[in-house]
Amino acid sequence: MRRRGDALLARSADVYFTEDVHPAYDRILDELAPDEARILRFMAQNGPQPSVDVRTNRPLGIGSELVQGDLTSVPEQAGVRYPDRARPYLINLNRLGLTLISDDPVVLSRYMVLEVQPLVEAALKKAGRAPKIVRKSLRLTEFGEDFCRTCFTLGN
Repeated sequence: MRRRGDALLARSADVYFTEDVHPAYDRILDELAPDEARILRFMAQNGPQPSVDVRTNRPLGIGSELVQGDLTSVPEQAGVRYPDRARPYLINLNRLGLTLISDDPVVLSRYMVLEVQPLVEAALKKAGRAPKIVRKSLRLTEFGEDFCRTCFTLGN
């Protein structure tokens, strides 16, 4: 390990050594499912997407419990082949540092379609009387944006 670390430091000091792309991109491609690539391409072409948390509603928000978090219809919109794997796909993309959930919402009207999807409606029913919806967004990280520009053809 020390030899590898020293070799990295030596390359960083070499003014003639150039790297066109981040060295992790090759490894990341090996760790992506084809459906995850579809999700990334969709997000690179369409920008941040709506995501919601469904919580129980308590007075003053005290004791509110998360019923289900980070609900989004991005996998379905991207046309994934295995929609039942949507949650693991999104977890993996986050693990790889390509996506993140942000507290910054997208345009309010974009949540209307998401909030009537079966997965959100089921969570709302489970939350009980007067559930609370917390609006957020699913976004590519800067690293994810560069990864998509480098690794995918994004033209329409």
